[in-house]
Amino acid sequence: MKLLTALVVLILLALLARSMFFSFRSQSPDDYTGTGPAFSLTEHLNGEILSEGLIYGPNGRVTNSFTARMEGEWSGTTGRLSEAFTYSNGQTQNREWQLTLGPDNTFTATADDIVGQATGQVSGSTVMMKYKIILPEASGGHVLSVTDWLYLTESGVILNRSELRKFGIKAAELVATMRAQRTN
Repeated sequence: MKLLTALVVLILLALLARSMFFSFRSQSPDDYTGTGPAFSLTEHLNGEILSEGLIYGPNGRVTNSFTARMEGEWSGTTGRLSEAFTYSNGQTQNREWQLTLGPDNTFTATADDIVGQATGQVSGSTVMMKYKIILPEASGGHVLSVTDWLYLTESGVILNRSELRKFGIKAAELVATMRAQRTN
C-alpha cells in the first residue's frame, strides 16, 4: 500500500512539474526579451483589426469559433480597444478595454467583464496579460483566470493564445489571429 501511495504521489508531482515547467504556463516575458519585431501596443493595437479564432473546451475539441472586429485608439499613455465578437453559435458580444501604459513595458487594463484590473507586460515580440473574466450568463457566468499571450510575427500578424482556468484546471483555450485592416 505504501508503494502504491508513493507511486501516486510521484505521478502527481511529475504532472505538476510538467504543468509548471514544460507547458504554456511556464512562459515568462523574460523568455522573449530581445526578440523581434518589437511589439508596440500603441502601434499594433491601433486602428481597425480583424480577429478570427477558435475556442477549445477542456477535452481539447473546438467548442466555438469567432470573428471579432476590433478598433484601437491611443492618446498618449492611454488607449481604448473595442471588440465586437460574432460566434459560430450565433451569439454576439462586445467588450471595450481601457488600457494604461506603465513603467518598464508594463500596462494595466480594465473592461466591464473583467474582475478588477488586468496586468500585462510587453517583452520583445510578445505581450503577456493576466486577468479574471466573468463569462456571460449564457456560458454559465463563471469567473475564470486568464493568461493571454500575443505574439507579433514578421508580417505584422498577431497570434493570440489564451488559457482560461477555473480552480487551476484548464477550462478552455483560445487561439486566434489578429490582422490590421488597412483602409484605402
